[in-house]
Amino acid sequence: MQSNHITFYFLPLLIITLLTGCNDTKKVEPVNATVKSEIEFPLGGFTENHMDSLFISSMEDAVQKGTYPNIHSVLILKNNKLVYENYFKGKDELWGDDLGIIGHHKDSLHDVRSISKSIVAACIGIALKKEMIDSLSQSVFDFYPEFEEYNTGLRSQITVETLLTMTTGMEWNENVPYTDPRNSEILMTSSDDPIEFVLSRPIITIPGEVWEYNGGTTQLLASIIEKTSGLNIHEFAKKHLFLPLGIEKSEWTEFPGINLPAAASGLRLTSRDLMKFGMLYANEGEWNGNQILSKEWTQKSKQPHIWFGRNNNVGYGYQFWIFKAITINKKQNHLIPSAVGNGGQRIYIDEKNDLIVVITAGNYNNWTLKKDSESLLTDFIYPSLMLN
Repeated sequence: MQSNHITFYFLPLLIITLLTGCNDTKKVEPVNATVKSEIEFPLGGFTENHMDSLFISSMEDAVQKGTYPNIHSVLILKNNKLVYENYFKGKDELWGDDLGIIGHHKDSLHDVRSISKSIVAACIGIALKKEMIDSLSQSVFDFYPEFEEYNTGLRSQITVETLLTMTTGMEWNENVPYTDPRNSEILMTSSDDPIEFVLSRPIITIPGEVWEYNGGTTQLLASIIEKTSGLNIHEFAKKHLFLPLGIEKSEWTEFPGINLPAAASGLRLTSRDLMKFGMLYANEGEWNGNQILSKEWTQKSKQPHIWFGRNNNVGYGYQFWIFKAITINKKQNHLIPSAVGNGGQRIYIDEKNDLIVVITAGNYNNWTLKKDSESLLTDFIYPSLMLN
């Protein structure tokens, strides 16, 4: 996707409100006019962007009927134009606390869960650009002289980059449910000092060689931000990332009893602001003429630094998942960097097709759901693309 400066002009909207027994949706339709507004995305139609609207209508019907359950929002940006935006009523949570049925809309803050990890990584990219961090090869213990006792053996080989790629070699278990007390992230959350908890983990593989999903790496990255800037991760993100992107509303849940943002999963943003974040990476770190992240950083973030999964079909960048497009659509043969969060939170960045898709949902800890957020891509969104 080529870098395009966002112009803050408005195409007046025809708001269509569809009320059903359990769903409340809003969808935007562009018409011709040139009046300024709060809308920050150029709007576009399906036909001009070579999409078959019948597939998208079918998707909307399926979400409303609950065939694809508890989807809260779907936004589609094609050729840098917002061609679809819709919000749905559904059961939701705030970091595990039941919120009941919520009528979601464009200004709704939503748990992004592990998309928080990608945001934290972006903050590391900004800190690197501002020379707050010397390099990605810097030892993690450079930032923790107070924990020098743990700087021994293989643990001394943990670097900022192995944190970013989740290849620290630590003994860490997030393969059991988050309701299971054996889950390492839950143990970290309930520990007296989450940072010491992570730094003290036994090392079972050589750092840099084996991937293991590890929210503790994100907590350390956020802590490094605070060590080098004097701002906690939320304060830093608001000043150096959210403000330049025009993101005005955000929340970051803190650990119980500790004045420390839960870096790996606690962030809440609107769906539109998730789209801005996806656009920033698609536009190689540039937003409205401001180079927030370096081009090199965004490129490395979206590249697979390690492969894993069945037949090595999934890669991992700098706290981004890297999917092979063929697993989503058999006609595709490229990589799709994605920010992924528990419950169906997604930002898919498909630069080859000039496509960004944002989805939020409330299917937290439901690992067996087949009609999930990704299924919207496989069943409707990619089939809608009228490719040459």
